[in-house]
Amino acid sequence: MNISIIIPTLNEEDALPALLAALKKEANIAEVIVVDGGSTDCTCALAKNAGARVIESVCGRGQQLRAGADLAKGDVLWFLHADTVPESGASIALLEALENSRDAPGGNFRVVFDGDSEFAKWLTGFYAWLRSHGIYYGDSAVFVRRSIYHEIGGLTDTALMEDYEFSRRLERAGPTLNIDTANVVTSSRRFNNRAPWWIVMQWISIHLLYYCNFSGRCLSKLYNSRIHSPADQK
Repeated sequence: MNISIIIPTLNEEDALPALLAALKKEANIAEVIVVDGGSTDCTCALAKNAGARVIESVCGRGQQLRAGADLAKGDVLWFLHADTVPESGASIALLEALENSRDAPGGNFRVVFDGDSEFAKWLTGFYAWLRSHGIYYGDSAVFVRRSIYHEIGGLTDTALMEDYEFSRRLERAGPTLNIDTANVVTSSRRFNNRAPWWIVMQWISIHLLYYCNFSGRCLSKLYNSRIHSPADQK
């Protein structure tokens, strides 16, 4: 088996090089597809120089991921955020896990949030607890057999929670894998200068509104809002 890696980007010139450098050391990578949503910095040039295939898409993570998946040729689709870097040997761990569990449609990796803050450490533990209950998100490096991806209808083009919605369908497709022999390290940058209690309340609010069938566009506005977001209080 080989792997197609799909990375959605928008002005990721700072984060992307570390990910692309890490991927060059991984085995069985058939292609790296960077799906750009209209960057105005050097993101696309950096990706091309690193040997990635760059395609343009309407901005929106769900739409970008779907566009990349539609073009991917690998046996396994591996969705990575630009600020999430797999540890060495992650691709081998992924393929070995799928080989050893032929009924598994896909899965994700154990997430470690970077930084030394207490909140980053708490998030790492919280994500592990969520995963023990079958809940995970796109920053945990979700992967899926390409055949299964198409069988379950692929990713939707919703503006937010596309990863969660996809993971629900992936869970229904069979017993998924959670790889912890090689972690992925993701950035805590989106939590900078924000009070931890506010982040948790926002997370709860988005999930409640999602289950009340609020649109992805509405949820995205809430997620990206800084109008009422309290500054980090330490």
